[in-house]
Amino acid sequence: MRTAIRSNSPFSALAESRITRTVGFVLPDHFQVMWMAAASAFELANVIADDSLYDIRALSEHGGQVTNSMGGSMATNSLSGQLLDTMVVVGKMVPDAASPGLLTQIVEASSQSRRVASVCSGAFILGEAGLLDGHRVTTHWFHAHKLQKQFPKARVEEDRIFIIDGALSTSAGMSAGVDLALALIEEDFGADFARRVAQNLVVYHRRAGGQSQHSTLLEMDAKSDRIQSALTYARRNLSMPLTVEDLAEVAHLSPRQFSRAFRSETGQSPAKAVENLRLEAARIMVEQTRHTIDEVAAQTGFIDPQRMRRAFLRAFAQPPQVMRRNARVAA
Repeated sequence: MRTAIRSNSPFSALAESRITRTVGFVLPDHFQVMWMAAASAFELANVIADDSLYDIRALSEHGGQVTNSMGGSMATNSLSGQLLDTMVVVGKMVPDAASPGLLTQIVEASSQSRRVASVCSGAFILGEAGLLDGHRVTTHWFHAHKLQKQFPKARVEEDRIFIIDGALSTSAGMSAGVDLALALIEEDFGADFARRVAQNLVVYHRRAGGQSQHSTLLEMDAKSDRIQSALTYARRNLSMPLTVEDLAEVAHLSPRQFSRAFRSETGQSPAKAVENLRLEAARIMVEQTRHTIDEVAAQTGFIDPQRMRRAFLRAFAQPPQVMRRNARVAA
């Protein structure tokens, strides 16, 4: 079906005509319900364009009602015989073997689809279908080692939000499916349009695929407001020295009280925590910006590029230059 973006849409200049792209979300039994957040990105693309850019379908092996992870169910159509532009296989809370019938249908559908994707542990189903072999892929960090062991011909990169490798795309946890959906929309209709969709989803555009799945602040999981405020202050002021005395003042504690409380809540010293925050920020800048290594070191508080290099080697077993080169190759 051919359709045009209507003239009253601010994005009518994208093109004079478009082909409605059919996006089929394949739901296994006990699928995780958060897949609908990714589907909403395509839905909002239609709303913003005021046209049917995407035909969104919920599919399963047999069609009919399919049980989800929360005990409810959803109406689906059968995947068999569907002609899809994009097939997205949805994951489960705990990945397990897919039925032979579903795998056969996925293989058949993939041969006629322009692109194939998975959300979270949906990568395991693609692996069972033989579609991961030779590709760079990712999944939720909790399942990444299992995915690599089960499908050794794939190249699993466990610390990626999503990966687009040719016609095959995979995402990490369920929320990362939104980032992947935005990336696919950007691929279809450009960055400006994808940014508008992201704004309507109330996300700050999509995270880059190379962004780490891990957050240093979340891993430290400070319990009290005082320690959390000190950590937030540190992250916002990485270019400053950030001594124990500085952070203790923010927390309204003596340096001794602060150090004791900080270690009790986070399991690490303030100095180690600050270095981890610097590393996280520096890694993102190295992989996603054009700042020189000297500039990255200065802005993240390492000051001396050699000091930052040593920290990278300890944390990532790679110097900043190698990580930048790998990120560019992946992009």
